[in-house]
Amino acid sequence: MDWDLLRIFLAVAKAGSFTQAGKDVGLSQSAVSRQVAKLEQSLGVSFFHRHPRGLALTEQGDDFLRTVKEMSAKLGMAEAIINERRERPEGPLKITTSVGFGSAWLTSRMNEFITLFPDISVTLLLTDSLDLDLSMREADVAIRFARQTQPSLIQRRLMSIRYHVFASKEYLAKNGMPKQAKDMDHHPIIVYGDETPAPISNINWLLEASAGRGHAREPALRVNSVYGIYRAVLSGLGIAALPYYMSDESPELVEILPELRGPSFDVFFVYPEELRHSKRITSVRNFLVDAAKKDLAQKPPEEIETSSPDVR
Repeated sequence: MDWDLLRIFLAVAKAGSFTQAGKDVGLSQSAVSRQVAKLEQSLGVSFFHRHPRGLALTEQGDDFLRTVKEMSAKLGMAEAIINERRERPEGPLKITTSVGFGSAWLTSRMNEFITLFPDISVTLLLTDSLDLDLSMREADVAIRFARQTQPSLIQRRLMSIRYHVFASKEYLAKNGMPKQAKDMDHHPIIVYGDETPAPISNINWLLEASAGRGHAREPALRVNSVYGIYRAVLSGLGIAALPYYMSDESPELVEILPELRGPSFDVFFVYPEELRHSKRITSVRNFLVDAAKKDLAQKPPEEIETSSPDVR
């Protein structure tokens, strides 16, 4: 079967339109439409329902898409293995993690990594949905905040990070510094929204820590993004719990009530079994492990713990 036809089918299925798929593969809309029609005619089925808002997969199209995605993943894996036979680590490397951790901790370390490994072409895929499939080569490496259960994945704990309480210098200048937890009854609290799953359990612990006896706190703002909470605190809106990797982004943030220690979470470096011997994976893994150790040297021992060996 002509792989070019399958590649175009895959692009159309992902884009949901001939026009966008054409842009993705560098062909005109009419050329993409003809190629899909040719594939459908050769197999005697229809893969798409055409309607004014775009394209939707038929039942046969949905079944065929799963097969083509598996083929694409295997071809990508074969290409990666061939690339790894070269002397220096080189080739594309897709790393996925959350928007907050990726924007604050990971991206600030990419300059050093790319300087060390100029032949590795890095793409960061930052998303809070955390649902990119490593087994389908949607990414090569993931940085996750809970131990993964899939047997086909290898993981290494990079670090453990704990939440602390922060406010901006501007906010504290206007409203004063809380001296003890009950003082926060009179300050607005920013928390994680409950409309989407939180990245860690008990993420809104600060509501309980700041509530006086007999009543519950109501937050001033809910945001379903750790990075969004960071920006709200930086604007002077109120007080919030943040991990150090976010507070390190700005000298305008001040830690308050350091005796209040929130929940901690583990950070894992995750990759598929097939890439165990990949020079690219080994390079970025070792680099991030070293970066975590450097953080450990600058933080209290209970805040960031060093990594553990790779395990399934």
